[in-house]
Amino acid sequence: MPNVITSPVFVLGDNIDTDQIIPAHYLTLVPTIPEEYEKLGSYAMAGLPEDLYPIPFIGEGTTKTRYQLVVAGKNFGCGSSREHAPIAMGAAGVKAVVAESYARIFFRNAVATGELYPFETRERLVDKIKTGDIATLDLDADTFGFGGQTYSLKPMGDVRPVIEAGGLFNYARKTGMISS
Repeated sequence: MPNVITSPVFVLGDNIDTDQIIPAHYLTLVPTIPEEYEKLGSYAMAGLPEDLYPIPFIGEGTTKTRYQLVVAGKNFGCGSSREHAPIAMGAAGVKAVVAESYARIFFRNAVATGELYPFETRERLVDKIKTGDIATLDLDADTFGFGGQTYSLKPMGDVRPVIEAGGLFNYARKTGMISS
């Protein structure tokens, strides 16, 4: 994975729950089956209310999003514990979420699945950026830049190698914790 990601951003507010990220009726899709993994990605953010988020996350006639970066407010991924939430986002093409804070279960599921990087901001960015703006996330410098400004992010620390390995089980195999 590249150490710098530059992409248009999709901006979300506070308390985006897992039902908004991937509605429950899509949880019958099995992410380990490639066709169903792709289909799961096509439903990412399908639960967002259209009156608050009129720009679609997944474009018409496509299964992928143009937004590799998502910026969110507080308590991102709250609600039900479901691995499908970060998996759907990763399947849609999201590489990282930059949020003020996470529901701990979403953060853990993002790391365990290795689908995306869950970075935490040091300040409220959702009021400074809008959907479609181009931003750059530097994974090595732990910075997020847009509009001529660069913002410091909380370092990922020990979870970054787990994500880069493709999740917890791949990391355990790679490091010899469990046999292949």
